[in-house]
This record gives sequence, structure tokens and C-alpha cells, in this order.
Amino acid sequence: MKGKNKIRTSFLDSIVITGIGIATIYWILESFMFFFLSPEANIVHHLLGEDMFETLTRVLVLCMFVIFGSHIQYNVNLRREADRAMRQQDEKYRTIIENIKEGFLETDFAGNFTFFNSSICEILGYSSEELIGFKSQKHINSENLKRLNKIMDKVRRTGESEQIKNFEITRKDGSTCAIEFSLYLVKDSKNMPVGFRWVVRNVTEIFKAERAKRKLEKQLEHSQKMEAIGSLAGGIAHDFNNVLMGMQGNASLMLYDIEESHPHYKKIKNIERYVENGSSLTRQLLGFAKGRGHKVRATDLNELIIRTSDMLGRAKKEIKIHTNFLKKIWVVEVDQGQMEMVLLNLYINALHAMPEGGDLHLLSENVVIDKDHAENLKLKQGEYVKVSVVDTGTGMDKKIQEKIFDPFYSTKEKHRGTGLGLASASEVIKNHGGLIDVYSEKNKGATFNIYLPASDKKVIQEKELTRKILKGSETILLVDDEEMIIEVNQEILKTLGYNPMIARTGKQAIEILKNNKDKINMVIMDMIIPGMSGKETYDSLKKIDPKIKVLLSSGYSITGQAAEILERGCNGFIQKPFKLRELSVKIREVLDEK
Repeated sequence: MKGKNKIRTSFLDSIVITGIGIATIYWILESFMFFFLSPEANIVHHLLGEDMFETLTRVLVLCMFVIFGSHIQYNVNLRREADRAMRQQDEKYRTIIENIKEGFLETDFAGNFTFFNSSICEILGYSSEELIGFKSQKHINSENLKRLNKIMDKVRRTGESEQIKNFEITRKDGSTCAIEFSLYLVKDSKNMPVGFRWVVRNVTEIFKAERAKRKLEKQLEHSQKMEAIGSLAGGIAHDFNNVLMGMQGNASLMLYDIEESHPHYKKIKNIERYVENGSSLTRQLLGFAKGRGHKVRATDLNELIIRTSDMLGRAKKEIKIHTNFLKKIWVVEVDQGQMEMVLLNLYINALHAMPEGGDLHLLSENVVIDKDHAENLKLKQGEYVKVSVVDTGTGMDKKIQEKIFDPFYSTKEKHRGTGLGLASASEVIKNHGGLIDVYSEKNKGATFNIYLPASDKKVIQEKELTRKILKGSETILLVDDEEMIIEVNQEILKTLGYNPMIARTGKQAIEILKNNKDKINMVIMDMIIPGMSGKETYDSLKKIDPKIKVLLSSGYSITGQAAEILERGCNGFIQKPFKLRELSVKIREVLDEK
């Protein structure tokens, strides 16, 4: 409405101004001419004309001049007003475009920049001067360029806009920038396509956040999967170890009664060896369970590597083993049995990568991991011992490396591998507060790096287990719910000279100890028993007799409940399956402990 009033006012102003101006000029000229043509006329005739016809003619011509002049003045004013409005509109939109966060860009079909705002400069990392005539395809990789060309062809062909996500470009400094953009077709005044209009959004931070979120979700999923597998594997290993205990116990009893010259002696020893092989498999399964092993002690990893690599060297002559150890290596606290399993699994993996022989390099060094490296490696800051196992085998691509530590994943032929070796190795190292990673390229070998936290404890050489079978005469309460275990362990205890008493539940154990407090010298207790948890049973037994000695026996490794029971003062732990001699020594250690 204001615009219409303004135009009407301009029109009226133009009539007045033009009319007055033309009328004045015309009247003066007409009067001046009439003065020379009719000098005898008086002043009135000079101003108004000689007669009425002359006066009307002057007025008519004057009106025509006024109308014509007003029309010209009006159009000039209108055009000036339109130009001013257009300049204001252009300035307004330019200000908007310059101040939006999104990049605004126009290009011709060759990809040359014809217009852009400052946000485009920020996104690409170039100054406005550098972007004049800049080609949009210059910093797009070949894969994305093919994708972009298809999109531009479609927009040019159909005239419809396109929304593009997950697109990467290279900035001036060489860094990668993730963008989303909308692409529109630009037409000229004749409705002919002349180029493209782009509205670009920098989503690098969002992309990084989403990628980090996906990574965390993947890690959480993997963690939950490993926890579920750990629980399942622990249960299977526990039950399997109970079966192996029955076999081992009976084999030990038979070997106790026969001489080496007996025709069945070697066969029974073979049974023991098969039990040990089965026990090795359960140790791998138990490697998935949370917590460290039950024999964690200060260890010199160099000695452990030498011991395990010597075994490999004797078995596989086609493999050349090279060692490069730091002499003053820091001490670590590990379960040596589990750590031997980790190293052997890495050796086996290297052997499979070098079927025709090759070189195996074993290295150790002390490393200090700072804050930045700790974040990258997902470790705590501090001192670590790093062990590297390097082979010259076939290597592996990135896809295999991403799955190499997944349970049951194997690149070997069917029936030639369980897919548990590296998975259990990874979990064992994690349970010790460390990390295992891999670097490899196809046909360029592989490097496995183990990081374990350093300890300030001193290495104490373990006393060699006596080969003698140690006996006694004390009364021992055996608590277990498996008939097979009760039967074989009761027989072993009797063979060793002890007086066994049997309880199949926690409540029975409590009742028996209460009624025989003065007779029972020691309790051998399974961790998983019906009715009451192992912790509750242990606490109740200690309430009845605070001085009672308890040896925890389980098919599980020392994690969860077992660790908690030991922390409460339990006297020892022995993992099933165990031999008669091992149990005899462990019992005496507990009973003779002061």
C-alpha cells in the first residue's frame, strides 16, 4: 500500500513540475514570437493571444506538452524507483547469503566458480581471490568425482534438485572435509540451463561425532558379545573340567598302584596327556572370562619368551627364530600359564602364515605411554613392557585384521582351526590390563604387539614342585555337588591317608562342620554348589570356625566369586583337573601353613 501511494505522489509531482516548466517555456516563446509578428498588439494580446482561437490553441498545446512531459517524467521516476528497490533487494539477499553458515555457490557446467559466499572460502580453506575461476572438481577424489558427475548429469537432464550426503572433499591444507549439499539447475532469462547452484553444509564435526558414536557402539556390541561368550565359555569349561577331573583322578589312582613296567602304564600316561590337551582347550575358553589367572606373580617376560620359543624351535626346524630382548626389562605381573598360552597362540598363527618356513622375530622393550598415545591405544598412561612377534608370512588385509581377534573367526580351512586362539589371547591380555594389536600388509608379514603394565615388584623364582606324593592323616571336609568328583576325590584323599567327610550342598557343609568342629582340619570346597553361593558358604564356615583352613577347588579360573573368596582369606586355590601329586602337595601347603 505504501508503495502505491509513493508512486501516485511521484506521478502528481511530475505533472506539476513538468506542466509548470513546459507551460512557462512555451508561453514565453509564444509571447515573444507574437511580439515580433504583431508589434502593434497590446500586452494582453502578447500574453493571451490575438483572439479566442489563438488562446485555445495555446492552451491545447500546453496540455499536450503537460501530458507528454508528465508521462516521460513518470517513467523516469518509476524506473529510478525500481532500480533503487532492486539494488536494495540485491543488497538484502547478498547480506543474507554472506551471513549464513551454509556455503552458497554457483558454477558453470565446466565447474568454474561464478559466484560464492564467504562460507565457501571457510569450508574449502581458500581466500576469495583464490576461488575466482576455481574449478570445483579440483579437490575431489576420483571415486567421489564419478558420483558427482552422475548427480550433475541427472540434475541437468531432469531439472530437479538433488540432496547429497556423506560426500568428502579435500581442503587447501590437504585435510578431508565432510559435506552435505543441495544441487539446483540455474537457467538464464531465456530459460536455458547455464550452470548449477550449490548450497553446501560442513558436517565434518557431525561426521566425526557419528563415526565416534558408531565406533563406541561397535565396541560396546563387541564387549557385550565377548561378555556373553565369556559366560558361556566359562560354564562350558567348568563342566568340561569336571569331566576331565574324573578322568584325571582315575588315571592318577591307577598310576599310583602300578609300576612303570606294567603293560598299561604307557596307556594310562597317554590318558593323562589327552587330559592335559583337553585342559589346554578349556584354558583358552576360560581366557574369555573376566579377571586374571589364579597364579598371577611378578614375571620376567624375557624368560617366558625364551622358554616358549625354545619349544617351538625344537618342533619346527624350518622356522628361524631371531630374538632381540632388552636385558633390563621391567617386571610384569601375569599368570604365566595364561601368558604362555598367549605366546604359543601367536607362534602358531605365525607358523600357519609361513607354511614353507620363514623368519620369526621376537622382541621386547620398555615403553612409556603418554596421554596422547594412551588415548589412541585405549590404555592408561604409564610404564609398559612391549613384546613384538613378527613373522615374514603371507600377511593379511585390513578386512581380516578387523576380525582377527573375534571368537571363532578363522582363515584356516574347515576343521583345521577353532578360531579361539587369538580371541582368547586378546581377552587374556585385556584381563591383565594390557593390549594386543596387529599391523600387517598382504604378502608382507604381520606384527603382533603386546603391551603389559610394568610392576615394581621383584621376580621371585618359584620353587620346583616336589615329585614326591605327600601324605597325611587329618580329616578333610570335601564339598562338591558332582557325584563323579566326589567319588574320585574321596578315593584320592583316602589313598593319601586322609579321612574324608562329604557334603553335597552349602547347608550340609555348615551342618557337618558345626557338629564336627573339633575333628575337621580342612575344607576342600567347590565354588559352585547348590543352595548357597560359594561366598555365603565360605563366610558361614568361617563364622563357625574362624581358624578353619579352606582350599578352593573349581573348574573355573580365578575370576569373580573365586577372586572374592580368596580376598576374604581363603587359604588357596587349585584348578580342576589336577593330578593326585598336585593335590597332595597343595593340601600339605595349606595344612602346614602357620
